[in-house]
Amino acid sequence: MKEHMSIKEKNSNRKPLEHRAKTKNGVKRLSFTGVSILMELMVILLINFRVNEYAEWIAISTRLFAALLVLFIYNQNKTASLKMPWIILIMMTPILGVTLFILIGLNGGTHKMRRRYADIDRELFPLLPDQTEVLEQLSAADRRMGNIAHYIHTRAGYPAYERTQIRYFGDAAEALEAQKEDLRRAKRFIFMEYHAIEEKQSWLSIQEILAERVAAGVEVRVFYDDIGSIGFISTDFVKRLEALGIRGKVFNPVAPGLNLFLNNRDHRKITVVDGEIGYTGGYNLADEYFNITHPYGHWKDTGVRLEGDAVNSLTITFLEMWNAVSDRDVDDLDMERYLQPQSAGNGETETAEAMPPVRRTAPEGAGDEAGDKAGDKAGDGYVIPYADSPMDDEHVGEDVYISLAEYAQSYVWYITPYLILTDEMIHALGLAAKRGVDVRVITPGIPDKKLIYSITRSYYHSLVRQGVRIYEYTPGFCHCKMCVTDDIAATCGTINLDYRSLYHHFENGCLYYDNQAVLDTRKDFEETMKLCREVTEDYRNPGSGMRLIQLILRLFAPLL
Repeated sequence: MKEHMSIKEKNSNRKPLEHRAKTKNGVKRLSFTGVSILMELMVILLINFRVNEYAEWIAISTRLFAALLVLFIYNQNKTASLKMPWIILIMMTPILGVTLFILIGLNGGTHKMRRRYADIDRELFPLLPDQTEVLEQLSAADRRMGNIAHYIHTRAGYPAYERTQIRYFGDAAEALEAQKEDLRRAKRFIFMEYHAIEEKQSWLSIQEILAERVAAGVEVRVFYDDIGSIGFISTDFVKRLEALGIRGKVFNPVAPGLNLFLNNRDHRKITVVDGEIGYTGGYNLADEYFNITHPYGHWKDTGVRLEGDAVNSLTITFLEMWNAVSDRDVDDLDMERYLQPQSAGNGETETAEAMPPVRRTAPEGAGDEAGDKAGDKAGDGYVIPYADSPMDDEHVGEDVYISLAEYAQSYVWYITPYLILTDEMIHALGLAAKRGVDVRVITPGIPDKKLIYSITRSYYHSLVRQGVRIYEYTPGFCHCKMCVTDDIAATCGTINLDYRSLYHHFENGCLYYDNQAVLDTRKDFEETMKLCREVTEDYRNPGSGMRLIQLILRLFAPLL
């Protein structure tokens, strides 16, 4: 009888001490790694300082190299917000600045990693369907949105889809329950990629389902980021997965040594079931995201469920990371078998019955013109899943956010846990507000990282003085990463409005247009704002002391 005990029963018998030990060991490993890297950095700096003191010509050479590096940084095709902190740091302390820039500032990892991702992408992206007809149809209906879709297709490789049903979840716990129901029905394969996994209640309930599907012959893969999960799980987590028949991989494992790729993390959140159903959004697979625990008050998070043709893009995104992360693993030889053939005809997929019927009733307070436009269109509008990578020079996440601000005519609202913006993003939001667009940004009322929270608030004044309205979510921490505009377009995914997400991390999002999910997203924004405190006036005229502190925080924000 004992041998047939379910995974859930086994997990329920584990002592809480075991979980505390895993977390403690993870924190110890991260701390040891951090101390090791810091010591290596100090040794490098000490050697450089001593060598520069040894001979005058070496010191002159160092300053000359620093000056050339400043010119190199100045001529980079990057935003000034990223370039100026490095230039100032190198000019103030050439040895420290040069060393840190070589180790941290050369974002995108090694040339070897860039080539690895480029090689995998050349195999994967041609497998996506040619959606030229859909793009032309979208452009004919709305030229400006067609231009955004064209950018995502040509610069990131992800097409627009018409035959995909999308459901928005304003509550991560509700999304998780729906996700588990879809996992239970898996017949061929399950792919899961998350920044953070915590081996507690939420994950264990998923793990039990995954083990059951493996026993039924379903292929299951789980992929997670080491830094994101380091405080939640132990180093033998993959071995425990493999013991259940689940294939597991760790992205960019933390090691006690200087690593040019260490700064680039996998921040994506993706689940794919049989290539037919996909989930993405802001939530990781840890208890705090579903308000089982409350480390920072009430946790607000969101997600979307896709069913239909567009799921192929999520599948490609997962396979990219799974195959590109290491050249020591055996790559998938036939990746096309995980992609679904495109639907044809009436715009419905074979599994469409699992989705609730589409409702096109604009929420209370929605603009009549936008609501009528959504109601007039048959079908499910357009869905464009996309991803962003630090392995290229295209900042897709930021460009989509900026494009939506430029697209807006009536309103554009954002919600983000961290607000650390480039000058380009500040200009786009400010210009939209100056055009008469209702621009609002929601940030947390309770921070998870106090320093980042202070930096977030340092950007309020720059936005407020241009007409942007700022709200703070008073019940706790809002972890959603979304934008909605004019009752016609929205995006939901993993991309924060900060430098890490926009420039350093692997991210993904989903842009959706002219469907019920957009109106549901707007309604959730309205309900969320009822729980917020508007702080716009508090930051319209900050004191000189506060502005000085904010300037210093903003100056070095890109280096964090």
